[in-house]
Amino acid sequence: MTDYGIDVSHYNAVEDWNAVRGNGISYALLKVTESTDYVDDTSAGYADGARGAGIAAGGYHFARPVDVGAQVAHFADRLNERGLLAPGSVWPALDMEAEGFGDPNPFVADFIGQFRARTGVAGMLVYANLNWWNNILRPDEWADDNVLLWIARYNGDPGNPGWAHPRLALHQHSDKGVVPGIAGGVDRNATVGGYVTGSFLVP
Repeated sequence: MTDYGIDVSHYNAVEDWNAVRGNGISYALLKVTESTDYVDDTSAGYADGARGAGIAAGGYHFARPVDVGAQVAHFADRLNERGLLAPGSVWPALDMEAEGFGDPNPFVADFIGQFRARTGVAGMLVYANLNWWNNILRPDEWADDNVLLWIARYNGDPGNPGWAHPRLALHQHSDKGVVPGIAGGVDRNATVGGYVTGSFLVP
């Protein structure tokens, strides 16, 4: 069984969350923060809209190569304000794609550790594209039983990204997906292997 979802930010115009849910979308990841100070101003309304339509909602943080602790605090506090660490929320996600990290693996490990200490929420998704998973990130150094991986690869084959890892749970398979209730293209995601939406929800 494959579960389908979307990820959105202020670049996406979500007009009808009930129509989104009616298209078989069961989870949505919303851009909440970036670096130490940016907040996506659509995230609060989108969180309410998704939950109101019966879609499991979670937030993601676009990481920058600056202070880890300040980014963790910023992300955690904004998630709390939006109710996105409450039971039933999608695990928070760390978006790793910015340049300038050098070796980003220590950053990822530190971010996960500090986030857990600050929030008490253990589960986290880590997002990157195929190149990062092949050549830059080393998940076996930091992906324990409460970390799942999320890959971006727009190959038109939902749930089959052509890259494998035991912790790989999500495949962002298109950035031009069509979903009723959303104007224009949107990132579409599919679960991988035996993972389902319930695999990455806050207990």
